[in-house]
Amino acid sequence: MNPLQQLIRDRMAERGWSYADVARRGGIPRSTVHHLATAENLRRPPHRATLEGLAEGLTVPVGVVSAAAASAAGLAAWQESTVDPELKSLVAALTRLDATDRRHVLALVQSMLSVDRSN
Repeated sequence: MNPLQQLIRDRMAERGWSYADVARRGGIPRSTVHHLATAENLRRPPHRATLEGLAEGLTVPVGVVSAAAASAAGLAAWQESTVDPELKSLVAALTRLDATDRRHVLALVQSMLSVDRSN
């Protein structure tokens, strides 16, 4: 079970809610709640409006839902506040690399940071 499924199912069980209850509370379609609660692998995280509606429906912060959705889609949620879209994309893309490729990227970054740029 992925983190988003777990979050949805746990909150529904804690509160005794159905998919329809969560959907109504969050202003999103019941089919969307059902899909997110049962889809094992997400190709990409849901749109922001869906995440906000799901958070409202589950009565949890949107950041919790966003992090769970990102993880369910195989991405890492960037917790530090940034406005740089390239930085957000880079961090998200790194989680899709295998361990060997991540080590290569790390070595490249470390070598770039150690270069004396004062010349």
